[in-house]
Amino acid sequence: MLLGISTNAMLLGAAGAVSLTAFVVLILIPSLSAYGRWPEKVAAGFLSLFVFGALVTVGIVAGLAYVFFSNDISGIFPWSTD
Repeated sequence: MLLGISTNAMLLGAAGAVSLTAFVVLILIPSLSAYGRWPEKVAAGFLSLFVFGALVTVGIVAGLAYVFFSNDISGIFPWSTD
């Protein structure tokens, strides 16, 4: 444990940072630079954030569905013990 932070929390934080960076670089910046007037930029930013929220929601629901409907998730990682 580094600085009292568990490995799971570090992995979750790293995945969140990578996802947020990818969203900003690949979706938000191009959508904002595609328009010239500020009302269009605001609308594009709002719609981009709406899409991001929808993707996060789908990911959370899919993860929860997998955990809820699977009987055993210990075989996901090759180093996990049976």
